[in-house]
Parts: sequence; C-alpha cells; structure tokens
Amino acid sequence: MSPRRLFRLIAIAEAITWTLLIIGMILKYVTKTTDVGVSIGGALHGFVFLVYGATVLLIGINQRWPIGTILVGLVSAVVPYATIPFDFWADRTGRLDGAWRRDAGADPRDQRVLDRLTRWLVRHPILLVVVGGLVVVAVFTALLVVGPPVPKG
Repeated sequence: MSPRRLFRLIAIAEAITWTLLIIGMILKYVTKTTDVGVSIGGALHGFVFLVYGATVLLIGINQRWPIGTILVGLVSAVVPYATIPFDFWADRTGRLDGAWRRDAGADPRDQRVLDRLTRWLVRHPILLVVVGGLVVVAVFTALLVVGPPVPKG
C-alpha cells in the first residue's frame, strides 16, 4: 500500500468516526435519548484519532515533510472533518507522491536516526503494524484509565 493510499484511508476513517461521535453527542445532548452513541462513537473516534496521528508521523517522516506540515496534519484531526481537506491539499501539492523509502539514498538526511528507524520499520511492515498497533493500544488504554478531563468547580 502506497503512502498516498494509506493516508487517504486513515483520513477518511478519522472523518467517519467524527460523524459517529457527533451523532452520539446529538443523541445524548439534544434528543436526550441515550449516551451509548457517545460511548461507542467516542471510543472509536479516539482510537482512530491516535492511528491517524501515528500515520501522519510515519508518512511525514517518510515523505520528508517539514515539521510545520506534520503539525498541521496532526492538528487537522482535532477539527471535525479537517483531515479530508488536509489529505486533498497534501495530495495536490505532491506531499503524498512517491513510494516508501526502504533504502538509504545519497541524501544526508538518510543517515538521521529517525529516518533510519522509519526505513527499517517500512522494510518490516508486519512488525510496523504490530509495534505501531501496540503503541496505539497502550496510549489508548492509558487515556481510558486517566479518563476525560473533569471541570473544576
């Protein structure tokens, strides 16, 4: 799967989970019928939000995005549906062009630790999915244990 295809898939999934969360919030706060939608939609959205963030980091490093582009990509997940225009912009401006960088080239940046680690992980996609999945699950679990912020009052 190319960086472009992976990014599009995860950006769309993030937008879909926003929809689920918003529907759940309408059911809970507007119609006051149930809070199950927030529980399910919120959990799904939270998990996909973390996967999207990990994907932005992986693809941003692979595609050599400037730190500002990576930050905008990360922030786009906070605004409902903003991952879609970010994806279109990144695609239109060539930021998603090219394949995975599996081998070092002549570029001096290829010798940086983060670039070497990314290339190694990309060369081992099953390990990348397992390790990345475990990291996302660990962060997700930690956030569930901590719970939502409680207003002081």
